[in-house]
Amino acid sequence: MARKFLYLVAVLIVMALAGLLAFRIFGAQMMRAAFVPSAAFQALPAVPPADYADARLWIARPDKPGNPALWTPPGYTPAADPGAALFFIHPTSYLDRSRWNAPLDDATANDRAALFLRGQASAFNESAAIWAPRYRQATFGAFLTNEATAQQALDLAYRDVDAAFDAFLRDIGPNRPIILAGHSQGALHLARLLHDRVAGTPLAKRIVAAYVVGWPVSRSADLPALGLPECTRADQTGCLLSWQSFAEPADPAMILDTFDASTGFAGVARSGTALVCTNPITGTPDADAPASANLGTLFPSADLKTATIGAGRIPARCTGRGFLMIGSPPSEFGRYVLPGNNYHVFDYSLFWANVRADVARRLAAFKAP
Repeated sequence: MARKFLYLVAVLIVMALAGLLAFRIFGAQMMRAAFVPSAAFQALPAVPPADYADARLWIARPDKPGNPALWTPPGYTPAADPGAALFFIHPTSYLDRSRWNAPLDDATANDRAALFLRGQASAFNESAAIWAPRYRQATFGAFLTNEATAQQALDLAYRDVDAAFDAFLRDIGPNRPIILAGHSQGALHLARLLHDRVAGTPLAKRIVAAYVVGWPVSRSADLPALGLPECTRADQTGCLLSWQSFAEPADPAMILDTFDASTGFAGVARSGTALVCTNPITGTPDADAPASANLGTLFPSADLKTATIGAGRIPARCTGRGFLMIGSPPSEFGRYVLPGNNYHVFDYSLFWANVRADVARRLAAFKAP
């Protein structure tokens, strides 16, 4: 019996190693097969900006009970009267392949989005009152294909974000300082919002900073058309920050294959261009910071319902074309790491306390006489 048990263990180990090898080699193909929709795209009517007067169309809003963006880990509290207003665009939380865009009332996607706000938007709640809209986000599979329907799905999602932004501006009034932030799909929509609604307008003067995190921003093909310069100082205002986190050895091929085949917001090819890489520990570009300078990483519980802060654990350095390296893979996040040692899901969580300090520092500089 003992010998049979050892044989079984050996077989399971071989199967596990084979599965891991297959995922490393064919990870992209496997993800496409699992997530890219086979259904036809549905051209849905636009959501009018007036509809965003309804609190049900917001995951977070200052007057909304149970606001997930007000969550904080032990030792931190949100401000009672924050000095700025944050428009936060959440990342992809809809994984269904039965359609290209999430319904606004999809409970699973909305629950995931609320979870993302607790781990991401919460970093800003000491400095800003937070608005985060529901929108008919493109499904995860839209980012794994170059089908024309994927762009149609993203265009539909962006129209919702644009409508929500109108409602946000109406709510906050004409003078309040604005912080803009997003992650992943939300960062893509934020970059487009900067291009369409901020660049070359008086609104640009109200922007404390824009955190375009988890989406590549080309310094030459995108940045000149986004209306804000790259943040080059830790206390600079009216500027843009961006980073994408990888453990080492890193393989960003899944990102670059698509990115390099595209045209930037400035109308020129992105292929081979350098990316904006803000080190969130220092608040400056292309910097190298030791783990000891990390003020606090959010380490999630096994059920993801809560998290605790741990300082001095994760380093950060910008390298190559502009990716942020965090050293050896931290074991606490292993279940949700994407192919290529991509710690995309944790771009904010890895540096939660530093982001909190960064936005507070920039807002103080913005309000200084």
